[in-house]
Amino acid sequence: MLIDSHAHYDDEKFDADRDMVMKRIESQGVAAVVNPSTNLASMRKVLELSESYGLLYAALGTHPHEAAEYSNTSLDTIREMSRSAKVVAIGEVGLDYYYDFSPRKAQKECFATHIGLAKELKLPLIIHDRDAHKDVIDIIKAENAGLAGGVFHCFPGSVEMAREVLDAGFYIALGGAVTFKNAKRPVEVAKYIPIDRLLVETDSPYMAPVPHRGKRNDSGYLPFIIEKIAEIRNMKFEQVAQATADNACRLFNLRLSC
Repeated sequence: MLIDSHAHYDDEKFDADRDMVMKRIESQGVAAVVNPSTNLASMRKVLELSESYGLLYAALGTHPHEAAEYSNTSLDTIREMSRSAKVVAIGEVGLDYYYDFSPRKAQKECFATHIGLAKELKLPLIIHDRDAHKDVIDIIKAENAGLAGGVFHCFPGSVEMAREVLDAGFYIALGGAVTFKNAKRPVEVAKYIPIDRLLVETDSPYMAPVPHRGKRNDSGYLPFIIEKIAEIRNMKFEQVAQATADNACRLFNLRLSC
């Protein structure tokens, strides 16, 4: 069983052939995909897709790029939509100081508010952390985000940063970057993470793994990521695939035969 903990099938890059992609990845052994939203419009599309495709599950939240636009309307929408059994997380939320598309003050307020909502709804968080690790950790501690739990997606940091994330009670997800030729920190982190705290993701349609780097990514490429992690950890492919599926089922409370 393969579970992709983070992909964006609401992206327009899948508009032309989404049905075909869903059928293909399911035939390739992908049992579930968590599809996070980025803003109010994508929340509606993400939930609609999760209700159309059995293997898709929705995460609802405001991406830090969109933080300047979030409002109480967004939060009320999440509360309403979260009644669906296909909603399994709040996300993706967090901080992004690399692009700074939204003011940092707005990003921090948006992130903290979504943490409160995750605790209220008893849903885990999917966290985006780019060039903002200290502030992300500070907010997580200040808001007691460990009560909700969650995962740091597409983890870009060092072993030292990973230790802080694990100590805070969160999972870490690795994606295509671990397969890149010059990858150093992702490889070190892949060795370090306890196997029961590791998730895998594609972040489709972005971040396709080697040997498909530069192409449109999808969950069918998940085995390349798992194979690389298995090689790094000196484990069998099946062991990593099963462990990461079990972890995803546990974190997102997926009702699958993991």
